[in-house]
Formats: sequence, C-alpha cells, structure tokens
Amino acid sequence: METANGQRLDKWLWAARFFKTRRLATEAITGGKVHLNGQRSKPGKEIRVGHQLSISKGVYSWDITISRLSKQRRPASEAALLYNESPESHARRQAQITQEKTQEGPLFHPEDRPNKKQRRQIHRFKRG
Repeated sequence: METANGQRLDKWLWAARFFKTRRLATEAITGGKVHLNGQRSKPGKEIRVGHQLSISKGVYSWDITISRLSKQRRPASEAALLYNESPESHARRQAQITQEKTQEGPLFHPEDRPNKKQRRQIHRFKRG
C-alpha cells in the first residue's frame, strides 16, 4: 500500500525497472541482493526520497539514491529519473560491460561441427 510519505521497496524496484516483475524484486530483496541504507530489509519496507540502495543483479551492481517515488511502472526513460546512480557505480558497470564485449565468444564455433560426410564416417566408425 502506498502511503503519503513513502512506498514499498519491492514496488519501487519494479517501477524503476530494475526487475521485470514484483515477484522477482521480492525474491531479490529476501535473497539479500538489495540493501537499503547499508542493511538488508523486507519487501514491504517503506522507502523515501534520499534513501540509499545497493542492488546486485547477476554480475552487475548499482549504488543509487532514490530521487522520486512512482506509483506505477512507466517507460524506461521515465524510470531512469526515479534514481541517481553514483559515478563510481556507473563506471564499474561500464567497465564490466566493456570487459564482456572484449572477451572471446562461445567455445563452440559452427565451423568446428562435422559436416555430413564426417558425421557418416563417425557413425561407421562407432558401429565397427
């Protein structure tokens, strides 16, 4: 339930588009992936403008300050206005993204697959 002064943490995370559903937001909060003002909290915890959040999702993490509250989920361009990310957090995430892009692709390459003739030879060899 929305109050005049605050909003539920799980609902805000969903509205700010950190999680696709409120259920995923709730699971992340109860799993210790979201910290409010440096401490673990519950999904129904009331948040206010100025609160600090640390969010871990996969290999990425955000350190943000809540700047606005929203009652509903809006487009991503509007959702980005609900918080301010620290410069260190933004730089860390960008470094992770560029590192992932420079890493080699998958270990399996399509050209490494045997062609039809080679597959027949493999089958003949296995049969004896």
